[in-house]
Amino acid sequence: FFLKKILYTFIGDYMKVKVFDCDNEKDLEECVNEFIIDKEIMDIKYQIALEVSGEEQLYCFSAMIIYISG
Repeated sequence: FFLKKILYTFIGDYMKVKVFDCDNEKDLEECVNEFIIDKEIMDIKYQIALEVSGEEQLYCFSAMIIYISG
């Protein structure tokens, strides 16, 4: 825990966030994979949202990538 806190304090100024929002999981997968090729990734958060409008279902696939900028 202590070492993790020191590392986050030290690299906190270099951390950045990128958010992706796509209509389907395949597009999200392609966007995320292309983005992370040359990045040092700290964490990836993934979420799916669903909205029902009448008989239509709308999906939103999103990911937030926390990475270290160099």
